[in-house]
Amino acid sequence: MLKLRLKNNKGSAVWLVEPKVTVGRGSGNDLMLEDLTVDPKHAEILVKHEKLTLVNTSGKTVLVNGQSVTEQQLLKVGDQLQIGETALEVIDPKQQSAKAPSAAAAENTGWALKANHTALANRIFHIKSETVIGRSNDCDITLAAAHLSRRHVKLFVEDGLLYARDLGSANGTYLNGEKITEARVRRGDELRFDTLSFGVIGPASEDLDKTSVRPMAAFTPKPQINDGAQPSRAEGSRPGTRAERPAAAAGNSSSSSARVGHAAGGWEPGRKGIWALGLLLAIALAAGIAWQQGLFGA
Repeated sequence: MLKLRLKNNKGSAVWLVEPKVTVGRGSGNDLMLEDLTVDPKHAEILVKHEKLTLVNTSGKTVLVNGQSVTEQQLLKVGDQLQIGETALEVIDPKQQSAKAPSAAAAENTGWALKANHTALANRIFHIKSETVIGRSNDCDITLAAAHLSRRHVKLFVEDGLLYARDLGSANGTYLNGEKITEARVRRGDELRFDTLSFGVIGPASEDLDKTSVRPMAAFTPKPQINDGAQPSRAEGSRPGTRAERPAAAAGNSSSSSARVGHAAGGWEPGRKGIWALGLLLAIALAAGIAWQQGLFGA
């Protein structure tokens, strides 16, 4: 058995049973639509052995899959109807139940709105890849607020990021208290449509603005250049430790220079060599003087 239901309000539906089902704004219809553009008795669907025939009884707008129906039109499963400003569809509940799990998984964006208004009792509204919010029954989320536009705002997800676009509403869309035309929405933000405010719930991996921490490069200490200044002893260091070795190396600079000069082909006497040379010169001088004075016999 088939059903006729509001396209974006899955809870409002009627079984298509013989002999017919009436649709309109009046309370006596099988499917009553709260739409001022719909006549009290706008259309009826004749049912005979699951053969469905749509009859336009008002002469006003009735569309089937975008085509205007002035008198009658056969219907089948999956047909999309437009009566006034209300969108409806013909469904087979057995097919819908089989498709529901995969469809729900495909539309799981991880984004949702949590109502802050007490009238909505903290309800959570899940957001699909595209979600229209407004007062009209053909919206994805219908909210019965007097100052909400029929199609107030569109929420859409691109590359995992959530955006809000105001649809020319009379009373505006606000993000964290600021009126917007279109803006990116982040987890933890507040969205407000007229007086209805919502907290934004997002996926745990949504925070793409987080600071990235790069690994620290390996530290290589620069070699210390001894400019001749006496290094100060490190606090707590003991004599003879590495802290004092540069000073000891500086003290042996003369012997190092002598060795370097000798290797290059020259000769630079060290401290002991100078003393030995001076002693030899003194002895030679004393011997010369003694010779001149005849101290040594011929």
